[in-house]
Amino acid sequence: MLISCTGINKFYQDNHVLRSVALTVENQDRIGLVGDNGCGKSTFLRILTEKELPDAFEHDEPAIAKAPNLRIGYLAQNAGLDGSKTVQEEMNSAFAPLREAKQIMQALEAKMESGGLSDAELDEYARLSAYFEINDGYTTDVRIRTVLYGMGFSEADLSRTVGGFSGGEKTRLALCKLLLEAPDLLILDEPTNHLDFQTVGWLEDYLKGWRGALLIVSHDRFFLDRLCTSICELERGELTRYKGNYTAFTKLRAESRERQQKEYEAQQREIAKLEDYVARNKVRASTAKSAKSREKQLEKMERIDKPYAANKQARLQFTYSVVPPIDLLEVKGIDLTVGSGTQQKTLMDNLSFTVRRGEKIGIIGENGAGKSTLLKVLRNILPHKGLVRWAAGTRLGCFEQESESLNPYATVFDELHDRYPALSDFEVRSLLGQVRLTGENVFKETGVISGGERAKLCFAILMMEHGNVLLLDEPTNHLDLATKEILEQALCDFDGTILFVSHDRYLLDRIADNLFVMENGTLERFKGRFTAYQEQIRRKTEAEQTAAAEEKRRKAEEDKKSGYRSKEQRSLEAKRRAEQKRIEQEMDDLQAEQNTLQESLSDPAVAGDYEKMQQVCLRLEEIRQQLDDLLEELIMLEDA
Repeated sequence: MLISCTGINKFYQDNHVLRSVALTVENQDRIGLVGDNGCGKSTFLRILTEKELPDAFEHDEPAIAKAPNLRIGYLAQNAGLDGSKTVQEEMNSAFAPLREAKQIMQALEAKMESGGLSDAELDEYARLSAYFEINDGYTTDVRIRTVLYGMGFSEADLSRTVGGFSGGEKTRLALCKLLLEAPDLLILDEPTNHLDFQTVGWLEDYLKGWRGALLIVSHDRFFLDRLCTSICELERGELTRYKGNYTAFTKLRAESRERQQKEYEAQQREIAKLEDYVARNKVRASTAKSAKSREKQLEKMERIDKPYAANKQARLQFTYSVVPPIDLLEVKGIDLTVGSGTQQKTLMDNLSFTVRRGEKIGIIGENGAGKSTLLKVLRNILPHKGLVRWAAGTRLGCFEQESESLNPYATVFDELHDRYPALSDFEVRSLLGQVRLTGENVFKETGVISGGERAKLCFAILMMEHGNVLLLDEPTNHLDLATKEILEQALCDFDGTILFVSHDRYLLDRIADNLFVMENGTLERFKGRFTAYQEQIRRKTEAEQTAAAEEKRRKAEEDKKSGYRSKEQRSLEAKRRAEQKRIEQEMDDLQAEQNTLQESLSDPAVAGDYEKMQQVCLRLEEIRQQLDDLLEELIMLEDA
């Protein structure tokens, strides 16, 4: 057991957010935590990581038990790093204990060469050497680059300061640092929000081999399916755990809710029957006793709550009245740039394409490829060269990734009413109710509500725009799973034109019939669904690998058939092979000697003899250096 909690309650004003929540996390657990926005997922994670305290409730005292020396890594939604440090410095800090051990070892080595060490210092050096070896201290730079490259960063990024990266890039850097720290329990809150497809795939593969436990909050169903072996759902403050991945969870939950619905309906029929009997027989003397008995039966009956599935969900519907021409959009020779002045950077130039009425186009590509910039150019809110011509009768409905057009100081109610002053107060409240913004939430400022609530407000505005063309930038970010599915259905039902940027693989496959693939400064159009595109990429990669292997085999065959090499070539090849064999044998001998010496460090006869310990440590350092030099020679010979 890594961590176990029971009786976790949390109140915000009169809202009972968490109700006697209990959870046990074992080593190697892969848990997905799901639930509606605002249900308390992030609150629960903050309590587990002791960033927030639970509340006592009646006789249900909260208790959290942890394994000794448990290391928890927590990636919050708004994780931050030290903006003044370089990426290399931030990543190095993940190995602070190892680097501190190395500094002490180097100081002891210097003292060893100059004047010798005391018995206590020799013991300390042996202990640190063993700790450094066991924890792969000599491979930290390789591990840093492996994770950074996998998460989409380059060698040049290592020297950049963290403050110069975007918010999404900083979140990726924070995740890199956590992966390098390798905690026993890794808690991730929406880790895929700022990742492209390639990076998400790399992260999924990396986490599949994770040695510790995982607790993940995510709305990415593909991600949960690939990684999780159990799903915990927070619903009305209560936590229920289901065995299996997300797909298994949806089936088990549907079966559970169907069973609850039948039990609820059966009890409601029983209650109605008893209440009817009491009402008809309570006043009769002959049946009053029997009626009283049934009345007590009603009082003692433990009522089954109405199943959650029967509660209201958001209702989204996008409509328009003006039908535009078939040839809807012409784009010719435009450029996509970011920044200004000397900081201006061209992402793509001389870009041309057309869009026809009714097409639903998903725009994909790596972060920074220009996807959001393209949508802004199409809306004519960014300067550009070239032609962007919409057909007459086109009306745009727009959803922005960061809700940039919202006034952070206006209330939810005022934001909508100010945009559409002709609406009555009742109509504004009804529209907000449609997207499940109700009660006191409508009087909160848009700058303080959650990302999911801001997205719902933007969808209410989008419905009022009645656009026959929808331009959507990451529309499912921050949405809970239920609202995400409702949005997907609304977009499926919409018979207008959609151009949307998304990293949501499920949304792309369900909505887009065409893809704009933006990479390497170009835009390529793929006609088909996202899974078909993925399959094409897979086949292309396999074909390239097969072709490379075949070319290598063909060349080897040709060399074998020709059988001709000059006397000088044969002589050089023989010398090269002989040198390789010599180096490999020398490395084997050194490795064997290194193993023997490392074993001797635990021998009391060596550990208690200062001169012997000094000789062993110095020889180990010489062997390490010799092995590095020989390895470099071997690599140069193989490349020759």
